[in-house]
Amino acid sequence: MAKECNSTTCNKSSCEGCEKKNNPQSMQEAMNAFSNVKHVIGVVSGKGGVGKSFVTASLANRMAAKGYKVGILDADITGPSIPKMYGLKGAANANDDGIIPMETRNGIKVMSINLLLPTEETPVIWRGPILANMVKQFWTDVIWGDIDYLFVDMPPGTGDVPLTAFQSLPLNGIVIVSSPQDLVRMIVRKAYNMAEMMKIPVLGIVENYSYVKCPDCGKEIKVFGESHIDEIAAELKVPVLGKMPIDVSYAQKADAGEFDEILNAYIEAADAVMPQ
Repeated sequence: MAKECNSTTCNKSSCEGCEKKNNPQSMQEAMNAFSNVKHVIGVVSGKGGVGKSFVTASLANRMAAKGYKVGILDADITGPSIPKMYGLKGAANANDDGIIPMETRNGIKVMSINLLLPTEETPVIWRGPILANMVKQFWTDVIWGDIDYLFVDMPPGTGDVPLTAFQSLPLNGIVIVSSPQDLVRMIVRKAYNMAEMMKIPVLGIVENYSYVKCPDCGKEIKVFGESHIDEIAAELKVPVLGKMPIDVSYAQKADAGEFDEILNAYIEAADAVMPQ
């Protein structure tokens, strides 16, 4: 039977074999009492600006289209974009049992800091511990109800908030989002290594900005250079779930708050790796 640290007597010797030391997810927070979430999938990136929220929403739309009950927890507290993509505005309601998430036109439940602020342009000027605590509250205080897949749009990098999400939420797996730039090998490995340290499986990698199609001849133009994602995925022994081009029609839908109309065919392979 694994022993557990007593904070008053903890030392190097007594910590050997400690359950909390050897299981980072022992810091998981309890789910809201009125929620029943079956699978939690994190969407991460080693750096910002690679389209992580775009991939999160695309995955959510695909699973919702298959008839699953889906939610999005927007953990990117200082850079929330999910509500804008779906045209969600105003303040989320609450009752004695917790906060009630808003729902998109295609039935996806969403909770984001932008649904709790006076306006969507109000900046969040908080220090790390407060940001991290807000992510926990989106799990413990939000009434998600019955959810088959809860997608967590993580902030970029490996700082306070991603670490809190990794440790506090019962993540079944993560999807890494990258771009074709030269630094990608290092950046993807950082995200992969963090998941490994937290003992969370990597479901696959999605590459964004892979190319743009010439509107006249249809030729694929590699704006950011040749992709190396297949080599990186082979090294890490994880699948490539999709290579997404720069698609103006998708961007226009996101800007117009109509992303619920998008069924992203470029990441169709992701359907097969979702836990059942």
